[in-house]
This record gives sequence, structure tokens and C-alpha cells, in this order.
Amino acid sequence: MSQNDLITPVILSGGSGTRLWPVSTDERPKQFLNLTGPLSMFQLTLERCQEADLFELPIIVGGTKHADLAEEQMDEIGASVQAHILEPCARNTAPAIALAALACKSPQDLLLVMPSDHIIKNVSAFQKAVRQSVSLAKARWLVTFGIEPNGAETGYGYIQQGEPVIGSSNSFAAQRFVEKPNQSNAEKMLAEGGYHWNAGIFLFRADTYLKALSEHAPAMLEAAENAMEKADRDQTQIKPHEASFASAPSDSIDYAIMEKAEKVAITPVDPGWSDVGSWDSLLEISQSDAQSNVTFGDVVAVESKGNLIHSDGLEITTFGLENMIIVASGNQVMVLPKGQSQNVRKIVTAHRNES
Repeated sequence: MSQNDLITPVILSGGSGTRLWPVSTDERPKQFLNLTGPLSMFQLTLERCQEADLFELPIIVGGTKHADLAEEQMDEIGASVQAHILEPCARNTAPAIALAALACKSPQDLLLVMPSDHIIKNVSAFQKAVRQSVSLAKARWLVTFGIEPNGAETGYGYIQQGEPVIGSSNSFAAQRFVEKPNQSNAEKMLAEGGYHWNAGIFLFRADTYLKALSEHAPAMLEAAENAMEKADRDQTQIKPHEASFASAPSDSIDYAIMEKAEKVAITPVDPGWSDVGSWDSLLEISQSDAQSNVTFGDVVAVESKGNLIHSDGLEITTFGLENMIIVASGNQVMVLPKGQSQNVRKIVTAHRNES
């Protein structure tokens, strides 16, 4: 790719990750945990965009609270960044991406926006889809990447593809965005075809995104511009002005922009993606033993099948246990049946109400 086509990765690392409690906490949310191997998902995301013929140095957008943790993990893998933007408060993805777009070297810079807490097993397939979408992004399309569904999943939003985009071999106009469906509607969409999971990964020019903000969310753009104009800067760290940024409406990029803008395209891809959004999804993507158990830490599973047992400190021994999730971290232990980990948020809420 030519120098003008190089892409600036924008890595969003401000999430709190309560669905993987008790291991994921406000102090150390899931993107900074080594849940799938020796590297955290934040570090894996950084490693996904190291090719010098495709990527510029990334821009990180995260919370002030986790600044030291993020930089420590960058140092561990020798990752350099062009900017580390520290959000003074959480205002959802649309304002966070606005900060990155305003921090770019040039308004024409191509931005690849990615959450920092997802797994992509087939990086080459993902990068191929990105390369194939560059010409669309340069032509001022807002491109989103749709994951080929392998089941009637109710935990994700969906995007319906429309007509093929003229001049593109593998991208389609995004016909509509669908909220997380119930089981019946998910099965209908899967049977109909042409629907893809919404992974929250985007490619567009910085000025295309800012123009869309000016049309559909002008108050958000104004707040982000004011916050960056008054920002404190120290080497690569940028601290947007707190009061200015706090005035931005809190909204996701999907609601604020993608569902309203005209030139929105979807590029389907099947890169072995997971948002690791629950203990059940971690069980699905992890290597299991001969008894279909997935274990982390000091665990002995005797005559036990189909369990996820994750220990961060305690020694856990089971006998005759089937299809359960056991997670221990520090002095906290959570036990629940497999298939019920979407209820972890209820557990966290009950736990906070007790304390």
C-alpha cells in the first residue's frame, strides 16, 4: 500500500467489562486480562496492527483510570503509539472516536476503529477484508465489518446487507441495523441470510466521520472539539478538557452515526471473531481437555465434564461436576450453570447492593 493508504488504528480501551466478574473489575477490566494466553486482549489488539505496509502507529482512547496499566502493557510488548488519549469521563463510543479523529495528523487519514477486548483468531483474513475496504473508505464511505454468523446468537446486534457497492467486489450497502434479537428473530435472520453480527469495527476517513457528526450529532462534535482545543498534552498523552468533554451527549457510534448516515457499507468477514462477552463465550473459544473442560490456574477436575473452571489464586478441585462455570479471584468465588453467564451482571448488581 502507498503511504497515503496507510491506516491509523484507533483502539478503544475504555470499557469496564463487568460481564467477566469477578476476574474483570473496575480496576482491571477484561481488555487488560490474560484470559486466552500469555497476552492480554489489549496487547493482542495492538499486535494485530503492527504491519508497517498497512498501518501507521495507533491511537489509543481509554480512561484516565487505566492509563498506567495500558502503558505498562504497551511497554511489555514494545508497542509504540502516536497518541494515548485519556478520556476524563465515559461518554460512549461516538465521542471517543471523535477525539481520535481530531487527533489525527491529517483530516484524510484512514481510521480503523477497534474495541480492545475482542479476539480475532484469523488475523490475515481480517487484514485482507480491511485492505479490500480501503478504496471505499477513501471514497468517503463509512465501512463497518460484519461477522459471518455461525448460529442464531441473541447477544449481538445484526446488520442487514443491501445491494453490492458499485466498484467493490465484496462490500454491500448497509440496509439496516438490528438490535439484539430474541431467539425467534435471530433464527429468522439466519434462515433468510444476508445478516451479519455487528462487531463494532469500522474503517473511514477522519474527515468523513467528523462531517457525519456535524450533520447528525453537532453538539457531540462541538464538545469534542472544545475538549481537544483545551487539552493538556505531554509527549504522546493527551488529556481532553474535562468539562468540555463531559458536555458531549453520551451515545454509541451506531446510534449517533451509522444508523443515520447515507454512505454506510458493510464488508463481510469470517476471522474467528469473539467479543469474549461472557464466561460462556470464553468457554467456546478456549482449548478444552479430553473431558471438554476448560481450566485456568490451579485446577484439578476429576471425573468432571464440560466445565469452565478459572482460578486466580485459589486451588480448585472438582469431582463429578458437569456443565458448570466456577470462577475464583482473590477471596471471591462465583458458581453458576453453563449457559447462564449472561446473568453475571445481575450477580454484580446484587453484590454491589449488599456491600
